[in-house]
Order: sequence, then structure tokens, then C-alpha cells
Amino acid sequence: MKHTHLAFESHFDVVLETADAQAAVMTLGQGESTGGPDNRHAASAQWLYVVAGTGEAVVEGETVDLGPRTLLLIEAGEAHEIRCTGDEPLRTLNVYVPPEY
Repeated sequence: MKHTHLAFESHFDVVLETADAQAAVMTLGQGESTGGPDNRHAASAQWLYVVAGTGEAVVEGETVDLGPRTLLLIEAGEAHEIRCTGDEPLRTLNVYVPPEY
């Protein structure tokens, strides 16, 4: 068994992993973004769960609004960008299957 307490203090931090999956926390400040049209995880699906804040994801050119309790699946190979659009930081828990980082 592995466990941890999540602290959303850094931009991106891998918090737990096994040979099959990896969990990371990400915090984006007001107006910040990560990724873009060339950002792809060739072999890993990314499950992004919004813990707090608001934002948007652009996945393969389609925009999705993000808010607390939103769960987004970015499938392996899909181009994506995540943006914080609110006044508060966007805090997400991300699971990569298989590990990406």
C-alpha cells in the first residue's frame, strides 16, 4: 500500500506511482496554461479531476469548461491544453495510465 496527502503547492508534482499508473497534482494560477497543440501523451491516457477552481481544456480542438468535480479523460495521443480562467488557482488531480512522467 502507498498513500499520501495532497498539497497543491507546486505547478506539477508526481505524488504516487506504480508500474501501471501514476498520480500527479497540478496547480495553475490565474491566466496560466499548460500544453498546447503539440502536447500529447503518445502512450498514456490522462484522467484529469478538478479539485478546485475553474478553467478550460482544449482537447483535439474542442473546448470543455472545467470546474470543481469535473472529470475529463484525455485519451492517449490527443493534443491538449489546460487553462485557468478564474480568479482562483485551478487545482487538479491527474492520473496517467500507464505512467507518463
